[in-house]
Amino acid sequence: MAITARCLILACGNTLRGDDGVGPKLAAWAEERFRQEPDVRVISRQQWTPELAADIESADSVLFVDASVKPPPGRVRLAPVSSRVDPSAQASHHLNANQLLGLTRSLYGSIKSHAMLLTVAVGSTELGETFSAPVEAALPRARGILEKAVLRFLGR
Repeated sequence: MAITARCLILACGNTLRGDDGVGPKLAAWAEERFRQEPDVRVISRQQWTPELAADIESADSVLFVDASVKPPPGRVRLAPVSSRVDPSAQASHHLNANQLLGLTRSLYGSIKSHAMLLTVAVGSTELGETFSAPVEAALPRARGILEKAVLRFLGR
């Protein structure tokens, strides 16, 4: 059974592929920042998979956090997520935010009133555990946007 949360932060990325690890990095920061907030739950995975639909269903709002390949590197973007239902996604082992929200709607009839995607555009996904200069420079802005979104979801 999934744990109920007013705000679910759902991050993904590979920490061994340079800038692709920005999602888990921001998730770790969010866990520390909101550790005293029982209404905030943070989940970080290498990829989003269908079983996460149960966690989304039990949350009032969801903030997806991921890397983006859309240039320029270091660009931080916060955008709404639509719950597009994609029948092929149900058989997939890796889903994007729209597909995962759509799967949640298909399985549970649950439509989130607040679902956003926070992305940071990558400069490099080469093997390594360090970020490119543009992504490193974007982290403070990304943390600020993440914090404001979560506080808004919590009604503060």
